[in-house]
Amino acid sequence: MADGTDDIDVLILGAGINGAGLFRDLCEQGLRCVLLDKDDFGSGTSAAPSRLIHGGIKYLETGEFRLVAQSTLERNLLLRNAPHLVTPLPTLIPIFSWLKGIPAAIRTLFGATTAPRSRGAVLIKIGLWLYDLYGARHRVMPRHALWSRAKALREIPPLTPRIVAAGTYYDAKVACPERLVLELVLDGLAASGESRAFNHVELLGAGSRVRFRTCEGEEHALRPRIVVNAAGPWIDRVNATLGLTTKLIGGTKGSHILLDHPGLIRALKGRMIYFEADDGRICLVYDYLGRALVGSTDIRDDDPDTVRCEEEEIAYFLDSLRSLLPGIAVSRDQIVYTYSGIRPLPASDASTPGLISRDHSAPVIEASDTRPWPVISLVGGKWTTFRGFAEEVADTLLARLGHDRRVSTRDLPIGGGRDFPADAGAWAARMAQETGAAQGRAQTLLARYGTRAGAVLRHEGAAPVPLPVAGDYSEQEVDWLLQNERVVHLADLILRRTDLAVTGRLTIADLERMADLAAFTLNWDARRRRAELRSTRAVLENRHGMVLR
Repeated sequence: MADGTDDIDVLILGAGINGAGLFRDLCEQGLRCVLLDKDDFGSGTSAAPSRLIHGGIKYLETGEFRLVAQSTLERNLLLRNAPHLVTPLPTLIPIFSWLKGIPAAIRTLFGATTAPRSRGAVLIKIGLWLYDLYGARHRVMPRHALWSRAKALREIPPLTPRIVAAGTYYDAKVACPERLVLELVLDGLAASGESRAFNHVELLGAGSRVRFRTCEGEEHALRPRIVVNAAGPWIDRVNATLGLTTKLIGGTKGSHILLDHPGLIRALKGRMIYFEADDGRICLVYDYLGRALVGSTDIRDDDPDTVRCEEEEIAYFLDSLRSLLPGIAVSRDQIVYTYSGIRPLPASDASTPGLISRDHSAPVIEASDTRPWPVISLVGGKWTTFRGFAEEVADTLLARLGHDRRVSTRDLPIGGGRDFPADAGAWAARMAQETGAAQGRAQTLLARYGTRAGAVLRHEGAAPVPLPVAGDYSEQEVDWLLQNERVVHLADLILRRTDLAVTGRLTIADLERMADLAAFTLNWDARRRRAELRSTRAVLENRHGMVLR
């Protein structure tokens, strides 16, 4: 390592939301940790959720009450601790019958292997009441309501007239999950000067030490006291590299599409519609950064390196939207971005993917004569519950290492959520006076970066130079990201440090200019710049269905 030693407390393999959350927690306790990822921070499954921070209302019918209780609590905590990224999301459930689904729900609750279909008003009312009950701790949002058919159709006129009523409640959404992961990593590094985090590394193998190669080609050998495998759907593959044979993961594929559809956005009025498709699968549609996000599928799959949203999934989403909202036309050419990921669910023989538990576990493989460190694998879990999961595992590690917990993360702000102002306008006015920036620009960056926006505004100064087309990003802002947010490849910048790709706003001109900025700041030669452009375009086109113009 940089200080010449290789003895560390904990090595975490995988910098998704679970790995990053655990890294921050352990760093806050004063441990010496190293975090490694074969790609970028938050680039795997953690970049492919429905971008919701939710309590999991559907898990009530499978009897996972503890999971719902934890999820609703963690949702409420994230609304307070990361207000720049996590915001309330009013949600509507269309209801197509009054009494259907009760016998099937009872069977599912007691272990049946088929999920209930056509959940009626009585069942949904009970579920929403329970959801409010479990979400009472640190409540920050209104309780549920039941709307009449007439009121639902007044509020959302394009909604199918087949409904008999609608339920409404609140969950939350995360504006940029990849940024939240990165901010956890940066918080951990700030808390522990002896800890390190590396992206784009190659894990070489393990014996008494764990060997890896950085993106700069440097090789390191670490001697950890404990190894945590937080590689998500890659867990079994990483364990194999460590010399272990496991079958812990039985993943399912979840795909999503984003549409440039102003009419649909207007009809939603800021709400998510959480609906049952004709085949019984739960789907959703809501306004995500000005695009209509539609998801998701739940298909057995175990190859996270090649996963992508397929044409049959796209057709399924569009058909489901047409059935739900017959008053709005949707078409394939409105899609600006697609994405897909493998949920790292526990290995299961459940006949229906939706019935595989979303709860988490941390099985331990103890040390051996040839491997002097135990391996703890982080299996399953929900995006929303990462902090609670990290706290549980951190407490286990602290006990094994003989350390006491000195900091609770329950009320600990994340990244730009620290010192977040109650009055955004007053904050923006103060920063505008300090930096010379326009007050509107200060408010835009506050929404994007939280209070970290102050550093960006100081870097921009009074005269930011806009990108060629995506003018709400400036060249100085991109330069700040390149200097401060551990960008290694152009794709890191395009896909995870900005929202230009996921919203479909990226143009060839913007991509070229950002490649120029990256080449200058990161010291790329012309050959490296061309290679970065080629590989980034290939990812955008082949994995995300983008057509750059």
